[in-house]
Amino acid sequence: MKRGSLRVLLGAAPGVGKTYEMLEEGRRLLAEGRDVVVAIVETHGRAATAAQAEGLPVVPRRMVSHRGVELSDLDVDAVLARHPDVALVDELAHTNAPGSRTAKRWQDVELLRDAGIDIITTVNVQHIESLGAVVEQITGIAQRETVPDAVVRSADQIEVVDLAPQSLRDRLSAGNVYPAERIDAALSNYFRLGNLTALRELALLWLADEVDSALKDYRAEHGIEGTWQARERVVVALTGGPEGETLLRRGARIAARTAGGELLAVHVSTQDGLRQGSAAALAQQRALVESLGGSYHQVVGDDVPHALVEFARSVNATQLVIGVSRRGRLAAAVTGPGIGATVIRESGDIDVHIVTHAAAGGRLALPSLTGGALSVRRRVLGFVVALACGPLLTWLLVVFRSPESITSDVLAFQLLVVIVALVGGIWPALFAAVLSGLTLDFLFVEPFYTVRIADPLHLWALVLYVLNAILVSSIVDQAARRARSAARSAAESEMLATVAGSVLRGDSAVPALVSRTREAFGLAGIRLIAADGTVLATDGEPLRDGRHTRVPVPLAGSTDADAVLELHGPDLDASERRLLDVITAQLGAALERTALTETARTADTLAETDQVRSALLSALSHDLRRPLASAVAAVGGLRTEGPSLSAADRDELLATADESLTTLTTLVTDLLDVSRVQAGVLAVSLGPVDAADIVLTALDELGIGPGEVDLALDPELPPLIADGVLLQRVLVNVLANARRHSPAGERVRITTSRLGETAELRIIDHGPGIPAERRDDVFAPFQRLGDTDNTTGLGLGLALSKGFTEGMGGTLSTEDTPGGGLTMVVALPVVPVAAALPDGAVLPAASALPDTAVLPAASEAPDA
Repeated sequence: MKRGSLRVLLGAAPGVGKTYEMLEEGRRLLAEGRDVVVAIVETHGRAATAAQAEGLPVVPRRMVSHRGVELSDLDVDAVLARHPDVALVDELAHTNAPGSRTAKRWQDVELLRDAGIDIITTVNVQHIESLGAVVEQITGIAQRETVPDAVVRSADQIEVVDLAPQSLRDRLSAGNVYPAERIDAALSNYFRLGNLTALRELALLWLADEVDSALKDYRAEHGIEGTWQARERVVVALTGGPEGETLLRRGARIAARTAGGELLAVHVSTQDGLRQGSAAALAQQRALVESLGGSYHQVVGDDVPHALVEFARSVNATQLVIGVSRRGRLAAAVTGPGIGATVIRESGDIDVHIVTHAAAGGRLALPSLTGGALSVRRRVLGFVVALACGPLLTWLLVVFRSPESITSDVLAFQLLVVIVALVGGIWPALFAAVLSGLTLDFLFVEPFYTVRIADPLHLWALVLYVLNAILVSSIVDQAARRARSAARSAAESEMLATVAGSVLRGDSAVPALVSRTREAFGLAGIRLIAADGTVLATDGEPLRDGRHTRVPVPLAGSTDADAVLELHGPDLDASERRLLDVITAQLGAALERTALTETARTADTLAETDQVRSALLSALSHDLRRPLASAVAAVGGLRTEGPSLSAADRDELLATADESLTTLTTLVTDLLDVSRVQAGVLAVSLGPVDAADIVLTALDELGIGPGEVDLALDPELPPLIADGVLLQRVLVNVLANARRHSPAGERVRITTSRLGETAELRIIDHGPGIPAERRDDVFAPFQRLGDTDNTTGLGLGLALSKGFTEGMGGTLSTEDTPGGGLTMVVALPVVPVAAALPDGAVLPAASALPDTAVLPAASEAPDA
């Protein structure tokens, strides 16, 4: 019997439409004449899903009684007895009721497939076993129901039912996923926009890996060896040398250019163990690869280039990154082409990047103009050519000598001199000319075997012969000098372009210029010292003997030295001095730009301070006048009319004075606090704080009873790392704003939840809300955003709350409330489980809450 097929509809989160899509496919197959049944479907009360199931044959569920509770589940035996062509099975990761035939629903699916029944099923990405830890890190919720990866990967078809995160939130807000009482908790916890985006990416990447595996199998089955560039896959070759970090970071940048790019690092070791590299360096580079999101591999092969290319082909790589050879030219000439050249030749359609690095030598050093036009190595090589080729040429000419061959003999020796001149320059050429002239006279000009010239014409010919050698070698020498000068000019141009670019880059210009100057002039070390002795930038190590050159660096437009450039290394020649003058001018411009930037920052700070001062004066002239005037009037009335006042009038004046002075105290305290926040001198005493305690204390301060707010506090929330006094003031300010702007009859909702190592306190109102473009304004001092009630204070509440929260290492942000309104989110770190507390500190126990307060968990795992 043919085994049934499996089609999996994969979703990123509940509510994307997996079950709806499965039912829609079942209706289509039923219309085509297939025998389709609904083995089990969970509608979760969604009307659209229930409507889609109407008209489809349904296998009755099996009822199970467990601890007095009636549970319904998939009846595998009934489906096997019915034996349809296609069975629709919802929620593949579901755990079966106790006493069922199998423990998991995916095991039921395997039984149905063994019976030849095709299965269409659904599963969310958070239920895939290998992704459990990642999902918990994203959502803060551990998944108890999982399905093995092998089961899902064995499916004949896997499809992602995709929905944009914001569209899913809109669907949830409209009540199409969960009932109304669960919407706020879901939106503020599991269905946060960041969570949904990460889960969506996780689902797409998991499916991409599955498609990639299928593509690899297809290529292997059909013998396709070429690279199919379906995804950017970058392989970095590591030797265990110091260049490894540079190569890895370059490879990571290449992989990051396209979405879904993959980074792989590989080290090739030989079977004899002679190419192991530094074990410590490889360990560090492996850790770096993993931190960059890549994977590390090690292969064994005696032919390193072939092993690299074969590995790259085996993983379907599109790019191969290798480092430039650390060998010198002489070593390359002796040992032949290096690994890089061989890799390029064998790579085929794989792009090869050869990356330079510090270990490859000082590429940025300027060519020297001192010394001969040709290097010592070339001059020595010229003498070697003359000594080696001269005797060989003489032997050949003697063997084939004839009375008429003197002309060809002279031209042959002339060619030898030209070749020596091209290789080694003037001195080897002169040596070859004199040596070949004497050889011609001794062996080829009569009288033979004597160094004597009988005919004056022969003497003249020898002189012309040497003169030609001098002329050719001098031309070669001039060409070499001009080539070196051109290389020097090109290097200077490149350096000046880099210098100009460094100045334009801004803050990093001065260190970049100092570093490039040391490289260009081959210095051991360099320092830029300000006039007051402060070291502004440094690169390399100063010489121990203290030898150095000091060059003044004036700011642009100034003649006085504002800094000194201290050079440690060889003395510079005239041309290098001219280039150094250009660099010091650019350094002066960069220093001036830095000074102007700092001045601008100071001016901006002064402008902001002046703006706050103006707002403060305006607020003082208006908001302090009323309570001050009331207090003065009340006290004055008591002093002048005290004896004649009735007890009721006296109590009223005292109450007015008390209220006005209390208001003045609050206003002055807020002003002092906002000054401390802006000056960065806020005193914060951090420690473990119980969120429920702070919430209840804030409610007491505002005189709010438990029946006037909705509380959804997580009883398992660990203590927060916060200052209890400051956190209470934050909650009081935020709660007061939320109550003031909430419509009559609408209660403010307070929730707490944990997301990873952060706890969130949410204060949710259903008032008018704030437009997105005005969100940042609510945290500015002296802002009321249209609140015309001048009795509410100076508009410092949210500014102080934000400053207090950030001072405790947290954040205060705003979000839209579904259905209208504003949600203020206070996010603070939680105390780690194994955190070491300060001496004497004790974690407080979770506070006992009033009997009337019901605190449901705010972060329940969503329905599958």
